[in-house]
Amino acid sequence: MDPIILEIYTESSPNPESMKFVTSKFLLKNSSVEYKTKESASESPIAQFLFDTPFVQQVFISSHFITLTKKPEYDWYEIIPELKECIRTYITSGQEIFNKAFYEKLNQLPPVLTNENSSIDDKIIALLAKYVKPAVEMDGGNIEFKKFENGIVTLSMQGACSGCPSSNATLKNGVEGLLKRMIPEVIEVVADAD
Repeated sequence: MDPIILEIYTESSPNPESMKFVTSKFLLKNSSVEYKTKESASESPIAQFLFDTPFVQQVFISSHFITLTKKPEYDWYEIIPELKECIRTYITSGQEIFNKAFYEKLNQLPPVLTNENSSIDDKIIALLAKYVKPAVEMDGGNIEFKKFENGIVTLSMQGACSGCPSSNATLKNGVEGLLKRMIPEVIEVVADAD
């Protein structure tokens, strides 16, 4: 069996505490997941492995990248080589990125659109997918629709966008402006309190 050849490079994000580690291996299809603690990462052995390093505070996994948020006492220039090697070692060992329970849970998730405003929900989700998500992913993060209620759109910021100093500006100046122009029922866009 040929060894797995894995390319990994880093991209900085607008959040100085987060770094995007792009891999040449596909990690997750049509989804993304964020872990804020090792305990919450029971379904992802690679996330648990990364939490075992002294540097990692949060792990976000998407299709072809992992965004790591470091603990504030470390500098990126000191820890990037070690984190790259951790990711490379784990992936090339052939171990699973996610366990069976993760995929079972993913297949059992209910549809996102469940309320009576589903046509507005559909429009919001479509606009986010077309205009916002690609840009946010380039920065190592993700934005998820949570709900639309009484004119207020609630979104969840994940990965590098979670805790990023510029995420509020992104929501208010970018996303809110877009959604208000395209969907008259939208009054405001807010971040989920999680």
